Amino acid sequence: MDGNQNPAVDYDVEDVCRRFSLIYTGAISDVLDEMGHRNQVLPSAIQGLTLEHRVAGLAMPVEGQATESLEPEEIYIPILRMLGDLTHGDVIVSQPHDDISAHIGELSCETAKFRGVRGAVIDGGARDIDYILKLGFPVFCRYRTASDVMGRWKLVSYGQPIKIGNVTIRRGDFVVGDKDGVLVIPREITLEVLKKAEEVVHTENLVRKAILQGVHPVDAYRKYRRF
Repeated sequence: MDGNQNPAVDYDVEDVCRRFSLIYTGAISDVLDEMGHRNQVLPSAIQGLTLEHRVAGLAMPVEGQATESLEPEEIYIPILRMLGDLTHGDVIVSQPHDDISAHIGELSCETAKFRGVRGAVIDGGARDIDYILKLGFPVFCRYRTASDVMGRWKLVSYGQPIKIGNVTIRRGDFVVGDKDGVLVIPREITLEVLKKAEEVVHTENLVRKAILQGVHPVDAYRKYRRF
C-alpha cells in the first residue's frame, strides 16, 4: 500500500484539466498515435454512466483483488485511506481484477468530489447510480451492480502502476474521457500532447469550414493534412 501524494507537475493542473476537457478524445488519440504511443486507449467496454460524462485529470492508480474476508479493517479501511490521500485534480483509475462487485459507490464519489477529485475510471463495477448522477461526479466503468465489496473484494494498493487492457497507468499520467471512451497520456508528454491536440482541433475546424464552402474533400485534405 502506498499513499504517495499528487506528484509534482510543472504546470497549472486546473488550467490543463480545463483545456483537455475541451478536446475530444479522438483528436488526442490521433496525436498519441502520431507520437508513437499507440496503446493508450482503455478497453471500449469502459464507458461513462451517461453520454454527458467527461473527465480530465491526474491518474491515481488503484488495484485490488477478490477476497472472502468479512473483516471491515481489511475491506473498508484501505479504501478510506486511499480516499483520504486523494488530492485536487486527481482521477481514480482502478484495476480491481474482479467482475462481481461494485468498486465505487455514492459515498466514495461524495468523498472524492469534496477533495477536488475530477472523476473515476473503473475497470469494474459501480453502484448507487441515481445518487452518483445527482452528485454530478463523472464515473466511467464496465458494469453496474448492487453487490457490495464486503466478502468479495479488497483494495491492495494505490499510487502504484497498474495495467488496464494494454495500457499502463502510473501516478500522474493524465486521463481524459468522453463519449468515445477513455485514454491515458504519459505524464512526461502531457503538455506536448495538449498543445498538439489543440492544434489538431483548430486544423480540423479549418477543414470543416473549407468543405462546407464547397472545397473538394481531397483538396481540403491535401491542404491541411487532416480529415
